[in-house]
Amino acid sequence: MKFTKFGKALLISALSAGVILSVTSCVRSYSVGYLYVMGTVTSQSNGNGIISGFKIDHNTGKLIAVNGLPVASGGSNPIRAILLDGSRYLYVLNRGISANPAGTSECTTQYPCSGGNITQFAVGANGILTAQQTFYTQGINPMRMMADGSGSYLYVLDHDAPNSAACPLALGGTPTSCGDITVFQVDSNTGRLQLKLNNQVKVLGQNLTYFPVPANPIDFVYASSNILTLFGTPSTGDAVFAYQASSVDGQLTITSNSSDTIGSVYQATAIVNSGGVIYVLDNEAPAGANATNATSQVLPFSFNSNSLQAEASGPIPINPSLANPTYLLNGAGSASKWLYVANQGNNTPNKTASGIAGYVLNGNNPATELAGSPFGSGSGPQCLVEDPSNQFFYTANFNDSTVTGTQINQQSGGLRPLSDATHAPNSYKLTGQPTWCLIDGRTN
Repeated sequence: MKFTKFGKALLISALSAGVILSVTSCVRSYSVGYLYVMGTVTSQSNGNGIISGFKIDHNTGKLIAVNGLPVASGGSNPIRAILLDGSRYLYVLNRGISANPAGTSECTTQYPCSGGNITQFAVGANGILTAQQTFYTQGINPMRMMADGSGSYLYVLDHDAPNSAACPLALGGTPTSCGDITVFQVDSNTGRLQLKLNNQVKVLGQNLTYFPVPANPIDFVYASSNILTLFGTPSTGDAVFAYQASSVDGQLTITSNSSDTIGSVYQATAIVNSGGVIYVLDNEAPAGANATNATSQVLPFSFNSNSLQAEASGPIPINPSLANPTYLLNGAGSASKWLYVANQGNNTPNKTASGIAGYVLNGNNPATELAGSPFGSGSGPQCLVEDPSNQFFYTANFNDSTVTGTQINQQSGGLRPLSDATHAPNSYKLTGQPTWCLIDGRTN
């Protein structure tokens, strides 16, 4: 078959168009997951908090608002949320309304919060959320929530136990106050939560409806079928209390090494299990405190034989321009050799508002700070999450009511704003001040 010059030109044009279309189809945009952000909305008459949601673009990290969101969180002052059952259900922990006459939203022992609950949402097509049922913790001032490794049990850390008489019965000694953990079993079919009683401790012949932990709990984490609760005060120092969690009946049992000190730590802010290592985040020492660290730091531990053991690499000092570490994660994929810490910041002179500190993990040798660290974030980050494709980090920032995004440099571990990396917006405005965020890797 022979072609005229005109026919050859048409054929070449068609082939070129086909190549271009095939290339562009390989890089087409699609959603790799969803980002959900919990936040407070003081203007609502019912006092409810709010849940915002975004689709994450795989190629650029751009966030696209989910249709039908935001929605009310089901209660006031939402502080934590988790996804369970293959991301079919989202559970939001709402702390409730503080009794403080000054109007602050802080829940304290003196001014406890009322109306706290756990609201269950069904996660539908395109990331939409539909409220289902409401459940209640057994203690006062709920503050943290998590699940076991299988998602069969959900745990809530309450700052104050409802009955101080149970504290010495469960913990021994003569404590006059304590916190508690409320345990729920998760129905695998409906997502309903069923309260698990404490079969080991009774008061007036009745099983406790919770499991006491030492007074002044700060945070807790699940590790190797154990629940580790971080507790303490600036005057007494901080420690970790361990319960062994049964996967059969949900019971929590005090271990032989129930409490571990964690060195000279008096201002711990969080405990995180990342990459199988337990990290305790410690804020800088305030004036007059019994602490030895001049800056914030991260202390890494392994958890073996029901005991915390300090990692040989030693504590990781956080860049002195930052303060008040709030969360930490060890990146997935090639980023697993790097560690990132979100710092909320404070108003101390010579301190930046906030930022992300990044480190190279060097095995048993001390971690070293990444070039360019600290990296920017919004003001007052409350959380730090990584997208399912392991390309982007996001923080939800309390002070300026934003979500900000960065891209991970897969060669150096450095972070750069999305606008520099992919030309997507760096920052997204939220309704209300965010308190927590999480990623759903399931797409529809």
